[in-house]
Amino acid sequence: MPLRYEGDVFRPPSEANSLILQATIGCSHNRCTFCGMYKRKKFRVRSLEQISSDIALAAAYMPRTRRVFLADGNALTMETNSLLKVLSLLGQAFPNLQRVTLYGNPQDLLEKSSDELLRLKKSGLGMIYLGLESGSAAVLNMVKKGVSPDQVVEGAGKAKEAGVPLSITVINGLAGVEGSEEHAVETARLLIRIDPEYLGLLSLMTVPGTTMYRQFQKGALTALNPWQLLREIRLVVEGLELTNCVFRANHASNYLPLKATLSKEKKELLFALDSIIRKKTPGSLKSELLRGL
Repeated sequence: MPLRYEGDVFRPPSEANSLILQATIGCSHNRCTFCGMYKRKKFRVRSLEQISSDIALAAAYMPRTRRVFLADGNALTMETNSLLKVLSLLGQAFPNLQRVTLYGNPQDLLEKSSDELLRLKKSGLGMIYLGLESGSAAVLNMVKKGVSPDQVVEGAGKAKEAGVPLSITVINGLAGVEGSEEHAVETARLLIRIDPEYLGLLSLMTVPGTTMYRQFQKGALTALNPWQLLREIRLVVEGLELTNCVFRANHASNYLPLKATLSKEKKELLFALDSIIRKKTPGSLKSELLRGL
């Protein structure tokens, strides 16, 4: 299907079967030291005419589309009325549409009111993927995230008030060996304050050309080995007390695929992590990777 995509297009793992529609190009923040996804793109919002044209084309080829993901880095930054128009066009084009999702930055949530988010929800916005990365103020500052933990909580609170589910992403290994414990402990504390519906843990993959890649190359940060990453994940999970959160650590970057509903299976998840960490042999980790958890 000849939709007009500009540059590399990224999506969450759970949107593998969704129609990907570029509503924006690049990322409006685009200063995070670990991220190289949008460095070659100049941020802009696509015109409604361009978006409408792609929706019409997609509808002709995929009339039974049930899920749509709005790319690029943070389509939530669009002016609310424009985003409402896009949601309306999608609803008209796809009669079987069940859910529309997008990436959002914490700054985007700060700039929108709870009423705006409620209007977006009523028009079909089903979930916001929010990159938290870390709950530590020091780590957020180090990676130039552009927000404080309190600001993240404030923005997330607006989404919660509007009833828009949040899927939070955390990056394990982001603080290196040097800041691993603070990163894990403070992340768990901040997640409790947000109480998200979904939580995904990724493992840091340094990207050549980024500031963080150079930090690791020069020895300013020390990369965690697989066992240290598992211990960091365990420390995060141990500190979590969430209402009804679906937990996933099954991204391609993760050494060990993990999944649980934390309110029901936290003890089992901790037991599984402990049993693997206790073995601490390459063979044991390989065995768990092969059979899954």
